[in-house]
Amino acid sequence: MAVLTPERSAPGSGAPQRESRRLGFSQRLGRWDVKLSPYLYISPFFILFAVTGLFPLGYTAFVSVHEWSLLGGQGDFVGLQNFADVLAQPTFWKALVNTLSIFVFSSVPQVIIAITIAALLDQNLRAATFWRMGVLIPYVVAPVAVSMIFGRLFADQYGLINAMLNAIGLDSIAWHGDRIASHIAIATMVNYRWMGYNALIFLAAMQAVPRDLYEAAVIDGAGRVRQFFSITVPQIRATIIFVVITSTIGGLQIFDEVRLYDAYGLGGPDQNWMTTVVYLYDLAWGDQHSLGRASAVAWMLFLLVVVIGLMNFLITQRISSSGTTVKKSRRKRTATRTSRGNA
Repeated sequence: MAVLTPERSAPGSGAPQRESRRLGFSQRLGRWDVKLSPYLYISPFFILFAVTGLFPLGYTAFVSVHEWSLLGGQGDFVGLQNFADVLAQPTFWKALVNTLSIFVFSSVPQVIIAITIAALLDQNLRAATFWRMGVLIPYVVAPVAVSMIFGRLFADQYGLINAMLNAIGLDSIAWHGDRIASHIAIATMVNYRWMGYNALIFLAAMQAVPRDLYEAAVIDGAGRVRQFFSITVPQIRATIIFVVITSTIGGLQIFDEVRLYDAYGLGGPDQNWMTTVVYLYDLAWGDQHSLGRASAVAWMLFLLVVVIGLMNFLITQRISSSGTTVKKSRRKRTATRTSRGNA
């Protein structure tokens, strides 16, 4: 088979070398394609994020440093005066404490119960698909319906929970009068809605764990509980960090359940369950009609979410890294003992 080579002009001749120019341009085009194509593929996400995320965040910061009313629009530049006015209001601090309290009552049990449900669904169950889809039903139900149902369950006079307590000889609980009791009721609604969603995320991570590890653990005589804490939890620690951070973001932005917990939707007569987002809503569309102060609250809530999210990330990273260090030290001890025994 003959090999054909492209004809090239002599070096001395003035004829242009078209073949070499075409080859050089194609090489440059290929290099540009390799370098720029990945950025073009992911650019739609960042463009949408800039439009729907960064621009509202920056515009909120612009509004927070101006005297901006709901009816009059933009006013004078006031700097950090809106932040100072918000920090001087006792209602803000009460709403902030309520937010942190509901966040603790909702996020911590939510993660623990969700990972437990995921561990149970990861076993060999009959009709596994039915049970896995069943835990997602509360997430599909509208928040309005969930709030109305739980509002009847936690009613002070004719609620089902108080009726059950009275049936066993206990006193009724003022779910709308006691501050901590209202936080527990709202946290129950949040847990009911998001527990199945997080359980499916944990389940997806558990199913990716190699089954050889469990078989080796069974041969070594490890029980189900020991397998869960020694194999499952270390293998899905990245998913645990993700769920903890997302639960933190959602727990600090609770609005629907608090808004629909009573007929007025402003956190009760004494603001016993008013959260920061409900307080922000009241600032903008309530009696004050101040979009500048509401924007200041939004930015302070954003900074709070970032700080608590970083704290959760560092704590979970420290726990996972300490667990890995302990395992490595145990392996070194075992190897040292084995070498000494062989010697």
